[in-house]
Amino acid sequence: MAAEMAAMQGARVSVYEALPSVGRKLLMAGKSGLNITHAEDKAAFDARYGLSRGRLQQALDVFPAAAVREWCAGLAVETFVGSSGRVFPSVMKASPLLRAWLGRLDGLGVTILTRHRWQGFEGRSLVFDTPEGRVVERFDAVVLALGGASWPRLGSDAAWVPWLVDAGVPVSPFRPANCGFEVDWSDVMVERFAGQPVKSVVARSAAGAHSGEFVVTRWGVEGSLVYAHAAALRDSLETTGQAVIELDLVPGRTAERLARDLARQPAKASFANRLRKGAGLDGVKLALLRECLPNVVSLEPEALAAAIKSVPLAVQRPRPIAEAISVAGGVAWDGVDEHFMLKALPGVFVAGEMLDWEAPTGGYLLTACFATGRAAGLAAAKFVPGGRDEQN
Repeated sequence: MAAEMAAMQGARVSVYEALPSVGRKLLMAGKSGLNITHAEDKAAFDARYGLSRGRLQQALDVFPAAAVREWCAGLAVETFVGSSGRVFPSVMKASPLLRAWLGRLDGLGVTILTRHRWQGFEGRSLVFDTPEGRVVERFDAVVLALGGASWPRLGSDAAWVPWLVDAGVPVSPFRPANCGFEVDWSDVMVERFAGQPVKSVVARSAAGAHSGEFVVTRWGVEGSLVYAHAAALRDSLETTGQAVIELDLVPGRTAERLARDLARQPAKASFANRLRKGAGLDGVKLALLRECLPNVVSLEPEALAAAIKSVPLAVQRPRPIAEAISVAGGVAWDGVDEHFMLKALPGVFVAGEMLDWEAPTGGYLLTACFATGRAAGLAAAKFVPGGRDEQN
């Protein structure tokens, strides 16, 4: 996005890509449909960025969710709004968008050099490791869009951190975001229910109440509902050493109604049958209830209903950062000016996930990456006055 914007301003632009092909993380995101943005109202959308909203606001105002959809349409990629408000390309994959985008960049004269891995600075020049050996290049302005530390095999390996730190750029430690969490499951839970989805539940934490589903894994839990609470769970673990997410397994019924339904069940019926007929619980949901509340079998209907509406699932630790969908941490905001330029390195701009912000899944990650890339590309093009042949 930075290359597109800079080239449209008349700059002569080169994109240096470490891997053999570009857009690998975009293509990976496309495997689940490429949730490119979200259609909720702008105030709610912008609030998803939490403490970083103020620093992202200007970029998001200029390139909001509606603009993302217009930009896709300009690449002949139609989008639609799903039932959850998430926006996807109609073809539900990333490759057509990427092909069209690369065609646009080619038409703008953008040069893309693959297998060119940045190795840091040499004075004010950039050093690259290439198939032809070591190459040193200097540019009038540079946009770094190097990603965070998740999915390193797709390129975002955080190798850039020491180079910027040595240059005086403040960088906050990376932490996993939108990640799964490990749970000390019993052997029975792992053997019988690993891989099963837990559907139609409400989960509560310091992040609020969210409805959706998640998946039980051999090591813990993952999925969109867990990701919505990931930052709150991670922060609680870091500050107190413990974190609990409360699950309402029957969100469609009040505790009072549920207690009445349970009380109607025959006293001689097994616990599993009473829960199945009275609360609609069986399978993995019933297993979760037993796992988290071992003494639940002895509870009277009113207490049992309250337990079903607030099952405490304790998590032990987030999964490794390399598995996370995204990260918190990165270039600290106090090291960046209002144009996304590094204060310690005039002429060097930053964009995307290498900045210290986080957001939940739902299209918010890609939208902010596009918006910051757009802002950084425009600012870089303006940094050096001159025409297309003079500006790099």
